[in-house]
Amino acid sequence: MQLLSALFIGLLFGLGIVISGMINPAKVLNFFDLAGTWDPSLAFVMGGALLTTAIGYRLVFTNLERPVLGPKFELPTRNDIDAPLVLGSALFGIGWGIAGFCPGGAIPALGLGDYRAFAFVGALVAGLLIARTVQRRF
Repeated sequence: MQLLSALFIGLLFGLGIVISGMINPAKVLNFFDLAGTWDPSLAFVMGGALLTTAIGYRLVFTNLERPVLGPKFELPTRNDIDAPLVLGSALFGIGWGIAGFCPGGAIPALGLGDYRAFAFVGALVAGLLIARTVQRRF
């Protein structure tokens, strides 16, 4: 049941990304082009996501002691801001600004056969493997 639930939620998320147009790198890059073809729609997508998340968290954490399909909530235990977090966030933002993809938009774009999405996901996986290797050594 957990696997079916995760599949349904993933498909719903992907559908939302497709409907909002966030699988189109040009749409995302236009959001960052303030002096040219600026497109504010990404801000509305982000705002909608934040609002939905805030309401959902409020409802879930005030009404449930544990998840419906799990033994306990898996929440982060750290709340500090350290160098790896800042560096990772900066690299994420730079990659998003260059490619026009973030993982949430690139994965559904794979279904369209877009070679740019495959290149991005390949680079993403390579980056994850490199980061793990570096992290283990230090």
